[in-house]
This record gives sequence, C-alpha cells and structure tokens, in this order.
Amino acid sequence: MSDIFYMQRNDRRTILAVAAVLVMAIGTAIYVGSDNKTTPEKTPPGTATTRKRTNEKTVGSAETTYYDAGGRKTELFTFDPNTADSTQLLRLGLAPWQVRNIYKYRAKGGIYRRPADFARLYGLTKGQYERLLPYIRISDDYRPAAEAYAAELHEPYERDTLRYPLKIKPGEHIALNSADTALLKRVPGIGSGFARAIVRYRERLGGFYKVEQLLEIDNFPQSALPYFTADASHCRKLNVNKLTLAKLRRHPYIGFYQAKTIVDHRRLHGPIHSLDELSLYKDFPPETIEKLRNYVEF
Repeated sequence: MSDIFYMQRNDRRTILAVAAVLVMAIGTAIYVGSDNKTTPEKTPPGTATTRKRTNEKTVGSAETTYYDAGGRKTELFTFDPNTADSTQLLRLGLAPWQVRNIYKYRAKGGIYRRPADFARLYGLTKGQYERLLPYIRISDDYRPAAEAYAAELHEPYERDTLRYPLKIKPGEHIALNSADTALLKRVPGIGSGFARAIVRYRERLGGFYKVEQLLEIDNFPQSALPYFTADASHCRKLNVNKLTLAKLRRHPYIGFYQAKTIVDHRRLHGPIHSLDELSLYKDFPPETIEKLRNYVEF
C-alpha cells in the first residue's frame, strides 16, 4: 500500500478516482436494495403488474370497484337507466358518448322497461352489458301496466272497435259511393290509409261506376274488390261545354292536352254534342272515351 506514494502523480490520481467510483456504486446498491423492501415496484401501464391490477375487484357492502382497460377506476352499483344521471353513468364505466346516447334516447320518450332493453344502447359492448346487467334495477313505474296488473285483469278481452273495427264477412257488401272512412275500414285488407285514398279518389272522379276502378289506386289490394258495390247513377257529371280548361283537367281521366282539345274544339266548332266528336282526336283513344261516358254531359 505504501508503494502508492512512490507512483507518479497521475497514476495516483487515477487509482483514487477508480476507488471513489467503486465506493459510490456500492453505496447506491445498498440504498436501492433497502428502498425496494418498503416501496412497491412501479411499472408503466400495460405491464403484467398493471394488467393484474386492472382485473382486481374490491367488493364492498353495496359497490364493486374495478379498473378498466385504460386504468380508470370505475364502480359497479345498482342503477335505473331511466333515471340515472350522467355522473352515475360515468362512474359505471360508460364513455361520455354512450351517456349522451342514453340522454337522447330518454329525451325522445324512450323507456327501458326491462333490464334486457339496456342492451339496445348504441355502442354498448357485450362485456359492458354483461358486467352491468346484475346491477340494473328498473323501477315499477316504468313496467308495462298490463304486466304489473296481470293478476288483476280477469275481465274478458273486448276488441276496440274504434281503432280496430270488426271486419265484414264474405258475402257482405259496402256501397262504394256512399260509405265513409269508418265503414270502408270494415272491409278486410282496408285500413285507414286505403280508406282515405278511396274517399279522395272518389271525390276527384265524381264517384265510381265500377268496382275495378279501385285498382287505379296505387297498391290497392285486389282481394278487397268482392266486398264493394258501385252504382253508376251516383256519378257526378261534368258539363264539357261550360267548364274551363283548369276545371276540366282536374278530373283523373282528362289531362292537360285533352282539356285543351275540348276547349279548342268548342272555340272552333261550337258546343260538343257527343263524345264521338272527341274520338276524332288522337288525345281521346277508345278506352278514354268509354271511361268518360259516365262522367260527362252536354
């Protein structure tokens, strides 16, 4: 050891520096080792330790706490999706955009009547639903009344004949030119939409002279035809010698060019005395002439 004093000055400095580094390394190792005994090892998110903590659950008396895949602490507790506020829904682990979808659904009058209805929430995953399902509690106020009072409803069922009129039987008939919408809806296959369409088309025509004219209504069910009768004597007549072009063209069987032909014929040749006079024009083929015979007068 005494030989160190006989070394060159530069050699002594080098040996002393190396010794100092060794002492510092040994001291650091001792300090870190003692610190690991008291402080848990910190690992970055995504390591095995973090994943283990993600699945760890602490069960209390009323709530269950867990960590989602992003390391966010969330809680599980009983809730009613019809009344839970945004704070509660976020605590359950739902994303803000999922909470907004719940609020939009409720604002439009949507109701979760049973726990399974919550699965309809847009964007809800299978894992989220299965985790939340045991905690969903629907208040009795939102249950269907027929279900809540099923035991008390012993009266025999009576059909609402105002909303769902009783249909007539085969062999029975309804007068097509005089029936109102309520009576028309008694025909099998005829609901409110077709009943209104029949009345509107009857008004435009001036009445039906045969039942088959109903097929001129879009998508009209042919199976309903046998339940109607039509009387041509109830058809309203158009005076083709007096009506203006605008009024003539309102009829379903008279278009613009046909109405103009009638007006021009009256101007050039005087009053019309027969539909045969109009048959000379290309705008009045035989089938149109036959249809108009029940609706025109001179």
